[in-house]
Amino acid sequence: MHTTPITTDILRGALELEPTERGVLPHRLPARARAQCPDARLAMAETQPSGVRLVFRTSATFVELETVPTRMVYTGAPPRPAGVYDLVVDGRLAGQASADGGDTLTVDMATGSTENRRGPSGAVRFPGLPARPKDVEIWLPHNEITELVALRTDEPAEAVSTRGRRVWLHHGSSISHGSNAASPTTIWPALASAAAGVDLINLGFSGNALLDPFTARALRDTPADLISVKLGINVVNADLMRLRAFAPAVHGFLDTIREGHPTAPLLVVSATYCPIHEDTPGPGAFDLDALRAGEVRFRATGDPAERAAGKLTLRVIRDELAQIVEQRRTDDPHLHYLDGRDLYGEADFAEVPLPDQLHPDAAGHSRIGERFAKLAFTDGPFAARDR
Repeated sequence: MHTTPITTDILRGALELEPTERGVLPHRLPARARAQCPDARLAMAETQPSGVRLVFRTSATFVELETVPTRMVYTGAPPRPAGVYDLVVDGRLAGQASADGGDTLTVDMATGSTENRRGPSGAVRFPGLPARPKDVEIWLPHNEITELVALRTDEPAEAVSTRGRRVWLHHGSSISHGSNAASPTTIWPALASAAAGVDLINLGFSGNALLDPFTARALRDTPADLISVKLGINVVNADLMRLRAFAPAVHGFLDTIREGHPTAPLLVVSATYCPIHEDTPGPGAFDLDALRAGEVRFRATGDPAERAAGKLTLRVIRDELAQIVEQRRTDDPHLHYLDGRDLYGEADFAEVPLPDQLHPDAAGHSRIGERFAKLAFTDGPFAARDR
C-alpha cells in the first residue's frame, strides 16, 4: 500500500492547508482573513470544503482516504445525513461513500449555543477501480468540515497538471456553498464548472456573502481567469446594512478585486428568486413552529414598510447592482451583470419549490448549474475565445 502526502500539489479548490495534530485541514479563506473576523458561522463555513477535491493520477484499483469529519447535529431537527465523498474517474462519477467516525458539533438554533464532541478518524474506500492509468478526483463533502489524515492506494499516485484549463473563482452565499445539494459534485458551481471544462475555486460561504473586505482581498489575491460574485441574499437576511451603505460597499468590493484582476471577466450575479425576501426585509430567522414539527424552514421577520427608511430587499438590491455595473462599465468593459432570476425565477419556484423557503434542492441546483453554464460560459462573458 502506498501513502501519498496530502499537500497543495494534489489539493484543488482550497486557498490554504493548515497542519493539525491529526492531519491537515483545508481552508477556503487564508489565515489573515480568518483573523479579521472571529464569527463562528464564518469559521464553520469557510472550513467546510465546498468545491475542494484531491486530484491525482494512478493505476490503483483501490483508493482509501482517512479523514476526521465533523458531523453537524441541530437540536430539535431531524438528523442530517453523513457527508458524501464523490469519486470521479476520468471526468465521470465512479463512486460515492461516507466516512465513519469523526467529531460531532451540536448546535442549538434557538439559542446559538454549540457543543463539540471529539471522535476517532474514519475512512472512505473505493475498491474495484480499473487497473489502468487514470485521473482520479475525490470531492470532499461540501457541508462537512473535513480533516485529511492519509491517502492510500495500492499503486503510486502523482499530481496531475491542470493542462492549461481556465480557473473560475466564484463567491456567493449558502446556495453557492451547496446547501441542500445531494453531493459535492452536484452543487450548482460544480455542475457549471464540469459543463464548461474549467477548474473551480468555490468561495461560497453559507450566510457570509456579506461584502466583507477580507473576502474581497482573498478574491484579489487568488490567481484566476474568470471571476463571479453572487450578492444579495445574505445582505438581506442578515439585515446587515441599509441602502446608503450598500452601493459604496459593492463599489469597494469590486475595486479591491480589480486591484488583482484588472481585466479578467468579472460577472456580478444578483440573488435567485426567494419569495420570503423579494419585498420583505430581514432579518431572516428559523421558523420555530416548523422546527418543533421536525422541519427546517426559514421566514423573513422584517416589515416591508421599512423599505422607505432604507431597509434592503432582493428587488431593491437587484436594481442597485444593475445600476452599479452599468455605471462602472464605462471604465470597465470586462464587468458584466446577470440577474439571478434568469438562473432561478418565479416560474421555477412554482415548478421546483425551495423546500425550506430559502435554498434550492438537488433539482434546483441542477437547474441553476445548467443555466449558469449556458448564460455565463456558452453565450456569456466567460465564453472561451482565442487568447
